[in-house]
Amino acid sequence: MKKHYQIKLNLYAELIRLDKPIGIYLLLWPTLWALFLAADGLPALDVSLVFIIGVVLMRSAGCAINDFADRKIDPKVARTMQRPIASGRISAKEALAVFTVLSLVAFALALLVLNDLTIQMAWVALALAASYPFMKRYHFLPQVHLGLAFAWAIPMAVAAVSNTFPPSWAWLLFLATVLWTTAYDTIYAIMDREDDIKIGVRSSAILFGSADRLIIALLQALTLLSLVAVGLQLDLRYWYFISLILVTCLFFYQQYLIAEYEPQACLLAFQNNHYVGLCVFLGILMSDWLPV
Repeated sequence: MKKHYQIKLNLYAELIRLDKPIGIYLLLWPTLWALFLAADGLPALDVSLVFIIGVVLMRSAGCAINDFADRKIDPKVARTMQRPIASGRISAKEALAVFTVLSLVAFALALLVLNDLTIQMAWVALALAASYPFMKRYHFLPQVHLGLAFAWAIPMAVAAVSNTFPPSWAWLLFLATVLWTTAYDTIYAIMDREDDIKIGVRSSAILFGSADRLIIALLQALTLLSLVAVGLQLDLRYWYFISLILVTCLFFYQQYLIAEYEPQACLLAFQNNHYVGLCVFLGILMSDWLPV
């Protein structure tokens, strides 16, 4: 009995990708950017903890609902055919239960600590997270929908710190995150492009076709411009802009990696965005804490 219980826990951990934390990092970094910029220094510990835990819970819930939505698609895609639902090791009902429990826990934490404005905005976050996995059936830009889901943490974080509707710089940061997410998730979608075309699934990688690298580069450039605009509007110190130079180098490296469309290199380029988020965060910290 105990062994069966442990096996189930391991399957649930696999379902929510605890062994692949890159998705947590990519959602966490923009959240931390917003928290620290809104606080103009160190944000309150309780608010920070709720958002960090919330990121882990909602990314995990998103993986569960994604696999539920793709339960008939994943068995036909080489990269995903061994996922727990696709391989028949857990049921679709179990995945829905995991999504529901994780979402309820995240919402309960928000109710305990966050202000009413942030809680109202959390309903939008839940709607975006729950609807994203189904978008690939209806249009060719589900990556933009994912960007909106990830970026919505930014106005929520600003509202949690200030208890006011987010100002213009927060929406510029929101835009930067949508653009950035669309770029790196398109890189990720390139790995599945051939399988997706066969089974009729839509993605930005299919839509962009042979212009994919050019459009990814354009999205990356617009991301940088939006981040520069945030820095200018908030009068951040030169440390922040140095971090954006490093981000530019990382984007060039990603373009180099995806040049031959080799799946492992595309995966590495996608994962490299963890360092993009880290660089921006360090630039924000140094702008606040290091001397001019």
